[in-house]
Amino acid sequence: MKYLVAVVLSVFLIGGKSMDEFPQAEISNGLIHARLYLPDSKAGYYRGSRFDWSGVIAELEYNGHTYFGQWFEKYSPTLHDAIMGPVEAFSPIGYDDAKAGDSFLMVGIGMVTKPDESKHLFANYYPVANSGIWNVKKKADRVTFVQKLDDEGYAYEYKKTVQLIKGKPEMVLLHSLKNTGRQTLETNVYNHNFFVMDQQPTGPDFDVTFPFSLKSEVDGRGAFGKLQDNQIQFRKELVDNEHVYYGSLEGFTNSPGDYDIKIENHKTGAAVRITSDQPLSKLVFWCAPKTLSPEPYIQIKVEPGETFEWKTFYQFYICDTK
Repeated sequence: MKYLVAVVLSVFLIGGKSMDEFPQAEISNGLIHARLYLPDSKAGYYRGSRFDWSGVIAELEYNGHTYFGQWFEKYSPTLHDAIMGPVEAFSPIGYDDAKAGDSFLMVGIGMVTKPDESKHLFANYYPVANSGIWNVKKKADRVTFVQKLDDEGYAYEYKKTVQLIKGKPEMVLLHSLKNTGRQTLETNVYNHNFFVMDQQPTGPDFDVTFPFSLKSEVDGRGAFGKLQDNQIQFRKELVDNEHVYYGSLEGFTNSPGDYDIKIENHKTGAAVRITSDQPLSKLVFWCAPKTLSPEPYIQIKVEPGETFEWKTFYQFYICDTK
C-alpha cells in the first residue's frame, strides 16, 4: 500500500507534466522494484549541469517501503537539484584554466560552457556544449549507462551500472572511468543520495549512524540536529525551509570500512546501509523536511590510458520500530 501511495503521489510533477513522458526503465530482482530516468540531451528528465545524468532513480520499493521520490516543489530539467535517487556529482575539471566562453569538463554531463570569470557555483546552470554519446543497455535487473566524450583534449569512457543483486534486497552501483584522452582526469565524486523513505518527514524518528565518532566544527543548525557519538540525530521534525547541514564531518580514516552509513526510520521500519570499496575523502550531511542526504566523497585521479573503478552498495532492510 505504501508503494502504491508513493506512485500515485509522484505521477505528476509540479506544473502538471507527466513523469511518464520522460525516457525511463523499470528493473526488479523480485525483491526490489525500481524505476530509473535515462539520460537524453533533448528529452531527459534531468539535463542540469551539476549531477551525473545516469542513475537517476525516481522510485525504489522493497518490502512495502519506498526509498526515493520527489522531495522538491519546483521542477525544471535544468534546475540543479530537481533530481531524485542516489545521484552523483563530479567536481569540475579545467574550470579555472578555461576562459569566459570556453568549456570545462563535468564527468557524466560533458563539456560545459564557462560564461564569465566568476567562481564556479554548483547551483548555477552552465550551458552544456557537448554531452558526448550515451549508450544505454537494459536488462531485467539492471541498467548500464556508457558515456563517451572527446573534446578540448579531454576524452573518456564513463560506465555506470545500476544492478539489483539476485536473491538479495541489495543494489550496487558499478562505476568505471577510462581516460582515453591526453589530459589527466583529476576530480572527486560524491553521492547526494536524496533519500525519501516512506514519505516520512525528517525528524526524531530517523537516525543516521556511522562506524566512527563524528566531529564537526559547525553545529549543523543546532536547534534541529545534533551529533551523538557516531550518530546524527534530530531534535524536532523539520518544516518549511528548515534544514540540517554539516559541511565537513570528521572522524573517518583512509579505510574503506569507514564508508559505512546506516539510515533508519524507527516509525515505519524502513532502513538502508550504504558501503563502498573506496575510502572516504570527505563527508558532508544535509537534509531538508522531505529528504535526508549523507554525502560521501571519494577522490579520483586517472592518467591517460588508465581506468579507475569503484563500487557503491545499498542494502535495504527493516529496522526496529518504536
